[in-house]
Parts: sequence; structure tokens; C-alpha cells
Amino acid sequence: MNALRRLNSRSLALLASAFFALAASATSVLAREPLPERIQVEWAPTDTLSEVKNNQMQRGWLRPADWQKSLGEYLRKRADLKLPPGEQLEVTINDIKLAGDFEPWHGPNAQDIRIMKDLYPPRIDLHYKLVGNDGATIREGDSKLRDLAYLQRTVPFNNDPLRYDKRLLDDWITREFVRNRS
Repeated sequence: MNALRRLNSRSLALLASAFFALAASATSVLAREPLPERIQVEWAPTDTLSEVKNNQMQRGWLRPADWQKSLGEYLRKRADLKLPPGEQLEVTINDIKLAGDFEPWHGPNAQDIRIMKDLYPPRIDLHYKLVGNDGATIREGDSKLRDLAYLQRTVPFNNDPLRYDKRLLDDWITREFVRNRS
């Protein structure tokens, strides 16, 4: 009887792990929808970005390639929702400083913790070019994005480590491409 129970619990565990693996792969396939090709995001060389230059010890669990990919994909998807069909957007991020900073003087247990204070607002310097469906440049310019009150505003996606930086991009997209049309 005990052997039958062990067999059943092992079978259930195997079945459960197979189910979760299948669910995870299905979720990842659904999450990998193609990025809009009409929105292009380029980055300045990684070693020239303030976030990298000021974090030479590579503190924190997000590496530059990870946050660049996440913010680039986010910008592409959000801008695609706001721009009229046929228009294209080219963005070059020349400099970035993510919200918060590291304060290693708090001791070895706090070296990798990003501290959120008003003193460390998110900053993004970028160049953009908006092109119409006829290939003519509609608008081109440089923007210096800052959110000095980033801790006083609510954030809809609370568990995302890049939530303040993404909100900064959302604000820019709305200001530059939605409000300027009206």
C-alpha cells in the first residue's frame, strides 16, 4: 500500500512538473509577440552611459544588456500604440541613469540594493526622428527626460524594477506624440 502511495505521489509530482513546464513554455511563446518594426531603438555604446559609468562594480541584479533590452522593447511597443499607422520612429538613447542608486557604504549586505530617494531621479537623454509614410521627416529633435518627483507619483506596475524609467518613457511618448497632435 505504501509503495502504491509513493508511486501515486511521484506520478502526481511528475505530472504537476510537466504541467507547469508546459504552461511556462506556452506563456513564454505568447509573451514573445513580434516587436513593431516601424519603431527602432538604438543605444549609445554601453560604456558611455551614466548608469554603467557610475556603477563600475556592476552592483544590482539587472545587467546593462537586460535593462537595455527591457526598456527598448517597452518603448517600441508603447510608441507603436500611440503613433498613427504608417509613421516610423527612430530613437537613439544617448545617456541614461536609472531611478535610484546604490549606496555601498551601508555595508556588504546592502551593496546590491538600489536605494530610491528623491536625490536619484531617472534620467534619459535621447534623439528621435519621426518619419511619415511618404518617407519625409515630420519631426526630429533631442529630449532630456527627467522625473524629479518620481517617488511622489503613483506607478501602475508596482513590481517592475524599471517602473519609474518606463513611466518616464510613457510620459515622453504621450507628451511628444499624442498631445502635440491635438
